[in-house]
Amino acid sequence: MDPSVLLMLSNLLHLHNHLDPLLSDSATPSSANLAAAASSSPSSLYCSSSPAPLLFLAIASVLSYASSAAGDHGGSNRRRRRRRRSSTSPGGSSSSSPPPANPPAPTAAPSSSDAPPGLSAFQSLSSDRIWSMDPAARDVRWRSHYGLSYPVFATLVEHLEPHLRGGALPIPADYAVSVALTRLSRGLSPRSLARHHQLPPTLISKVTNAVTRLLSTKLYPDYVRIPSGHRLLQTIQSFRDLTSLPNLCGALDGSPIKLRRRPPSPPSPHSGGGDSAAAAGGDDDDAYQCRHGYPAVLLQVVADARKIFWDVCVKAPGSSDDASHFRDSLLYRRLTAGEILRDAAAVPVRGHQLRPYVVGDWAYPLMSFLLTPFTSDGNGSPAQNAFDAAVMKGRAASVEAALGLLKGRWRILRDLNVGIDHAAQTVVACCVLHNMCQIAGEPEDEDVYMWRDPKESAPAARALDSERALFYSGESLRQAIADDLYERQQRLSGGAPAPAPASR
Repeated sequence: MDPSVLLMLSNLLHLHNHLDPLLSDSATPSSANLAAAASSSPSSLYCSSSPAPLLFLAIASVLSYASSAAGDHGGSNRRRRRRRRSSTSPGGSSSSSPPPANPPAPTAAPSSSDAPPGLSAFQSLSSDRIWSMDPAARDVRWRSHYGLSYPVFATLVEHLEPHLRGGALPIPADYAVSVALTRLSRGLSPRSLARHHQLPPTLISKVTNAVTRLLSTKLYPDYVRIPSGHRLLQTIQSFRDLTSLPNLCGALDGSPIKLRRRPPSPPSPHSGGGDSAAAAGGDDDDAYQCRHGYPAVLLQVVADARKIFWDVCVKAPGSSDDASHFRDSLLYRRLTAGEILRDAAAVPVRGHQLRPYVVGDWAYPLMSFLLTPFTSDGNGSPAQNAFDAAVMKGRAASVEAALGLLKGRWRILRDLNVGIDHAAQTVVACCVLHNMCQIAGEPEDEDVYMWRDPKESAPAARALDSERALFYSGESLRQAIADDLYERQQRLSGGAPAPAPASR
């Protein structure tokens, strides 16, 4: 019992003994017999000759109850104060237990016991338990949340953490990467993600822009590289095995990236990963309106046989055509100057020296380094049709499949919900992430990841006057390759090749 209550009971006993001395042999009880006096039997009190015992019993009962209630109320208040301090402390943890001896990998984000799915998923995965999980099951869960496996995520955090550490973002680097990946892989708006991650929508946008800017600038040179040396030879051999075309090293294609909102006015060019993160507008309000009827920016990529992009350019609004976009790219300037694709020797084909080249569809101009199909309807000669079939097979298995995987994995590219100033860097960032997934051997399940763009029927591009020499050289090379390919096919099938038309 509280000492103050004992003191009050002692004073009451003194008063009681003065009023009714029959209850006790001593008028001044000692502290030794205080408890016994306080616990005297009810019968002795009721039989007393004065009403003082009843008064004493009533007062003592009230004081005892008040002391007990005050103690319980104080303990409840203290527990509530501890819970409030725990819930409002940095990190937001509702548990008062000490942290584990070994720090989790990656760093745990701010938490609460009743966190929404987005935040609680990151907390449950980014802990020591991840190392005890079956790797396959772990990676399936990680892909479902962030679009890639845990090893790729860890590599990405390792690359970006030095640039995110000590910056303006008030959350850990690994959590910032997870927020950005969730938005890129699911295509959700900042407002939707704010409910999942318990962060303000403005911070969601800031985090996404910071991560995509680093991907499109710092990581672009490491993961999007023009093939050279041994890699160029490997790329040529892979296409040779796929199409039987000699010295082919890439497939070129363009794809419109739909914008959720029409930009208010054409922006100024924005520089990023080399030539790969610049968006330019036209001179009127329809500059972004693509041929499919929605506002867009154009993406141009070159892919190898492994569906890895080795060049990316986002430099034109939706109203531009593929040929103009190509001519405005750094890739075009480097190809015309002969600065790239020089590490592989020229291959002799029917009297022509064939250097490494890329293939495109009819939307691109025919040049010595860019070969396109003869016809779009299969009305060419047998040799020309054989060449066209080989080109289309190579494109379908490389760049078209790569674009399908790109938009399948990173759904934000189906309806880009970022400001136009950040549109190009977001597209390029997704291309970098795509290459990381391809290099790591991430799944390519068509039912899950493949996205199909609508079929296009762009008019055939024509060479400019300044490109006439490149056009005539490309025309001769294309016919020589077609004749050589058809002859080899006939030889393998046991048939006699038809006379090949003379090359111009």
